[in-house]
Amino acid sequence: MNKHLTLGRMAIYSGLLFFCVVYLMPLFVMVITSFKTLPDIKSGNLMSLPQEWVGYAWHKAWSGACTGVSCDGIKGYFWNSFQMVIPAVAISTLLGAFNGYVISKWRFRGSQLFFSLLLFGCFIPFQVILLPMAALLGKLGLANTTAGLVTVHVIYGLAFTTLFFRNFYVGVPDELVKAAKLDGAGFFTIFFRILLPLSTPIFMVTVIWQFTAIWNDFLFGVVYSGAETQPITVALNNLVNTSTGVKEYNVDMAAAIIAALPTLLVYVLAGKYFVRGLTAGSVKG
Repeated sequence: MNKHLTLGRMAIYSGLLFFCVVYLMPLFVMVITSFKTLPDIKSGNLMSLPQEWVGYAWHKAWSGACTGVSCDGIKGYFWNSFQMVIPAVAISTLLGAFNGYVISKWRFRGSQLFFSLLLFGCFIPFQVILLPMAALLGKLGLANTTAGLVTVHVIYGLAFTTLFFRNFYVGVPDELVKAAKLDGAGFFTIFFRILLPLSTPIFMVTVIWQFTAIWNDFLFGVVYSGAETQPITVALNNLVNTSTGVKEYNVDMAAAIIAALPTLLVYVLAGKYFVRGLTAGSVKG
């Protein structure tokens, strides 16, 4: 019986290892291509290691590649994304926490309808809100600005963050809130002194979710940004689709990896908290 279990485990691990290799193969190709010279790329095999390891593609992607009419690399767009992502994640997460607290612990007439509408908002396609959001940003004077992009991502992400926090706070015993009320704690005191200290797991989930979604977004970035406020995804698209001169695949690969590094680092450093946070409020005990 132990033999069958051992063989079964070996089969499972072999299958997992195979799919892991297949899944990571594109990343491997991107990394080795970014360190190859152009002659090496044209004459060598796609999977072969570089004959000569060079790093000029990374330097050019960062500060010298052409993204349309500009040839200053992607560094400016990289910082544009950070200027957009950090406030958008912070605002949408805090508002989602507050909404989730109100819906789960301070139920009011129509709260379930309100929550249902927010839940419905999670399934609205991006394309549906493009024109209404453009009109709203124009009236607010936020068109083609970083603040406008932040506003768009906060509004669109609020349904998700509210859903996350509401489901987490439902698992917090109501007796805890009632006891705080008996002790004289008010609306904001309960939120800031009791619920927020318990919310670290779901905060991690929401921050990772929002950071990844906003950083990787292309549609909102290309529609609502101006020439000086475009995020990294738009710059990467412009770089890859530039048709002038020799096509430098090594530069394209280096730029793609640079654009993906923040989200990769977030998952590597905080990925375990993502799973813990998703399951933290699933069981009462």
